[in-house]
Amino acid sequence: MNRNIIQDIRDEAIKFESASDLQKIVDAIGSKQFVLLGEASHGTSEFYSIRAELSKMLIEQKGFNVIAVEGDWPSCFEVNRYIKGYENHFKSSEEALLKGFNRWPTWMWANEEIAQLCHWLKEYNGDQEQKVGFYGIDVYSLWESMEEVISYLQKTNSPDVEVAKKAYSCFEPFNRREDNYGVSASFLSEDCIDEVIDLLTTVRRNKHKYSHAEEDLNLDINSLVAANAERYYRAMVKNDTESWNVRDYHMSDVIDKLVEYYGQDTKVIVWEHNTHIGDARYTDMKNEGIVNVGQIVRERYGEELVYAVGFGTHRGPVIAAKRWGDDPEVMEVPNGAGDSWEDCLHQAGAFDQILLFDLSNREKFSEVIGHRAIGVVYHPEYEHLGNYVPSVVSSRYDAFVFVDRSHALVPLKIQMLV
Repeated sequence: MNRNIIQDIRDEAIKFESASDLQKIVDAIGSKQFVLLGEASHGTSEFYSIRAELSKMLIEQKGFNVIAVEGDWPSCFEVNRYIKGYENHFKSSEEALLKGFNRWPTWMWANEEIAQLCHWLKEYNGDQEQKVGFYGIDVYSLWESMEEVISYLQKTNSPDVEVAKKAYSCFEPFNRREDNYGVSASFLSEDCIDEVIDLLTTVRRNKHKYSHAEEDLNLDINSLVAANAERYYRAMVKNDTESWNVRDYHMSDVIDKLVEYYGQDTKVIVWEHNTHIGDARYTDMKNEGIVNVGQIVRERYGEELVYAVGFGTHRGPVIAAKRWGDDPEVMEVPNGAGDSWEDCLHQAGAFDQILLFDLSNREKFSEVIGHRAIGVVYHPEYEHLGNYVPSVVSSRYDAFVFVDRSHALVPLKIQMLV
């Protein structure tokens, strides 16, 4: 056990007993433009509820007006329409989430914790001239994004629809199977690169025609998703590092697009896994040539404008699946591995804590230590073999929120639509 780190945590940590304690993080954020809120898993209730409370405080106190999340653009844009009042065909936040997020893993966003945030956002936006937006920045929605483009261009009788249909038809033989496309494009030279680039170029050239209710932004990003998803799925079957980097550069580019759309001074909250928002340069990811959103945003905008908050837990139930595409289940996260970051926090005090890192204390936490990361696919019995990322925690993040015993996320039930 690293007694020095444990004592340093005791000296520096703030006991986290209620939402009001989060004010210390908000105060530390100051005038920064980008706040990156992480999570150690995609299935832990507290990570979502605490991020929601922080987001509300940043919106009300600091003027943040964009929430960008690790979700598909088309699904999140449905939620964005709902909370801004652009569309009235959803009766509730639950309906918007259940109908919007129908691709696995649905529980990541169609859950009770996000529904509560959406309730708040819709109510908050009601009397605001500058409404808060909710956007997905991930790259996976190749077919869904192209369908969105075609649907809108058809609805507006745009001649550009033929370009979109040509791109879509190129992917049709692969039956919405990303792996089929990846193999064909990578090994058989049967790809759709020219078609998606033509689509992206055409939409951007004519996007000034589509200005109602953010449809110009919607078309632009959906076209960007199509282009980058093609690159991602092509890289996925050959090189994990390249596909990861394609994905994180895409997410960073969407953040740039949102800043460009809202204005250069707009303030953005990003919700993603720790592995995306915690600067990769301070993990073993760097040795593998992997970059991430936390690194890219710091490099593009300057560290003085970016504040990253990591999250972790020592133990407790989590929602995840045994295999990709399987039904989710509640699993028990074991106690943090010995000498891990999570174990040191627990040994320092078996209660929830907040750590703020700055010039006065970063050096205390500058050694490399294992830090747990849980994905949508999880095997608790094997986590000691690959779920700990060697990290310099105080440089990877600007603050850390520790939940000693956490609880599983609560997925929405389809019965809520009946």
